[in-house]
Amino acid sequence: MEIKINDINASEKEIEVTLAYTEIKDELVSEIKKKIKDIQIAGFRKGKAPLPFIKKIYGDALDYEASEKVANNRFWDIIKEKQLNPIDTPTITDIKFKPEEDLYFKIRFEILPEIEIKDYTGHEIEVPKVAVRKEDVDYEIKAILNANRVLQDDEIIGEGKDYLLTVNLIRLDDKGNEIEGTLSEKIQIDFLNERVQPEIIERSRGKKRGEKFTFTFSDERTVKNLKGEDEKVTESFTYSAEIIEIKIIILPDLNEEFVKKVTKNKVSSEEELRKNISEDIKRYLDNQVDQIIRSRLMDVVLKNNEFEPPHSMVHRYLDELVRNEEEQAKKTGNKKFNRQEISRNLHGVAEMQLRWHMLQDSLVKKENISVSDDDLNELAEKEAQKTGITVDKLLNYYKSTGYKNKLTDQKVFDFLKNNNSVKYVESKEKGQEIHE
Repeated sequence: MEIKINDINASEKEIEVTLAYTEIKDELVSEIKKKIKDIQIAGFRKGKAPLPFIKKIYGDALDYEASEKVANNRFWDIIKEKQLNPIDTPTITDIKFKPEEDLYFKIRFEILPEIEIKDYTGHEIEVPKVAVRKEDVDYEIKAILNANRVLQDDEIIGEGKDYLLTVNLIRLDDKGNEIEGTLSEKIQIDFLNERVQPEIIERSRGKKRGEKFTFTFSDERTVKNLKGEDEKVTESFTYSAEIIEIKIIILPDLNEEFVKKVTKNKVSSEEELRKNISEDIKRYLDNQVDQIIRSRLMDVVLKNNEFEPPHSMVHRYLDELVRNEEEQAKKTGNKKFNRQEISRNLHGVAEMQLRWHMLQDSLVKKENISVSDDDLNELAEKEAQKTGITVDKLLNYYKSTGYKNKLTDQKVFDFLKNNNSVKYVESKEKGQEIHE
């Protein structure tokens, strides 16, 4: 028996085997006899027709079928002997055999490649430097006040007050006439909504219920010109708005009583409320920056460790992603779900995520990163103090949900963050920052 193992790539192998007829003769005969037992020929009991008679009918087909069985059996013997572990269904790519001659075959299969991660420390990544801005806190304060507003009916849109209008909106042509066949649309116009054009508010002032006002809406879009270049175009639309209902927006006073109410007595002053909001925004921003750091560290590792992951694993991973998208589409009632299109769009994501998981496993082994029972106990004790849930219940939850994997993932990123440098650069968005 001659064996040659070819490395197609890091995860794909091909075995070439040549077997002398003398070493497979008995095995071929045995396979043919097994097949004969299932053959029914007129004039003979099932499986009892003489071999020469059967060969006259089937020719060399039985020999060829037996050769494939022998090739398959010998393949698995070789795999076991060479300690190779296929992760997909092996495929015969070539087989040459003639009765009473040597058997030659090729079988291709994938294995889980041994990835030796490299060049994953000593790099610098840039992330935006963020801080809580005063206008961000002001925006949240306005949102809280607006969520607790009171509406009061009014007859006229006066000056110096904010209103919620219900209007019938209809499109006008260039001459100010209603466009024939256009239906009116009932909408609400909220003066406190920052997206409402100032012109709408100005044109409506002094109007009563049943009266109309006109305004122009400009839509700026980017389109491709004849040269294929991006070009900004502005299109204007004129509308007539008939006022159906007028309501004054009355916002609550930001006093102690209101602050206690909205915070359920956690704080009692505007200063404390602003501080709490600022801390919440900071936690959110810190989390966003952390996600950016993770993403850019992943990019560094992936860029410096290019390899082709096993196709079979990519397909399995992709199938899982597509199934998740399909389930989400069903929940949201999306009937336009296109499995083939989603699969094409997610293929690169599946390959990238699989490469990352394989590199992460290599890093865990190389740097001896692990999560011990002591780590779980320490986490459970901290969470028990916050939540009131017992340590035992938390430990059972961690073990039943595979929480160790999540902690391992966190340890990997902590390691990468500690062994690479993070440079914080000024954000493009400017504002009055709140420094603690």
